[in-house]
Amino acid sequence: MVNQQCYLEVLTRLWESVWWKRPGLWPDKWILHHDNAPAHDALRVREFLDKNSITKMDHPCYSPDLAHCDFWLFPKLKNALQGQRFADLYDIQRNVKTLLRGVPENDFQDCFQQWHHRLMKCIASQGEYFEGESSR
Repeated sequence: MVNQQCYLEVLTRLWESVWWKRPGLWPDKWILHHDNAPAHDALRVREFLDKNSITKMDHPCYSPDLAHCDFWLFPKLKNALQGQRFADLYDIQRNVKTLLRGVPENDFQDCFQQWHHRLMKCIASQGEYFEGESSR
């Protein structure tokens, strides 16, 4: 379950990894886009973002069409893991990590192009909800 503690740990690891692996991105400001999950808006998370000068991009209510996990990552994982049986949680984690490590860089680039297209569509619809093939 992703609660604020879990999400803070993920953000901290991400921040440290980027700082270590891509020091050229510093001191540029980050802009973080995540959905409206309660863990993402917790006080400790907001304090972490403020402390590290990370701007949170607002996410329109009821717009799963803009959440990368909803339109891209979860379907990709679900399709790859569908029909498999796992011995335990560790087995699930190992399989998911293997899949994630195998995602080609251009797939991530395509995801962000899709996100940009969806974001422009959301702006054009003035934040109204949309879904399905018409959102592509």
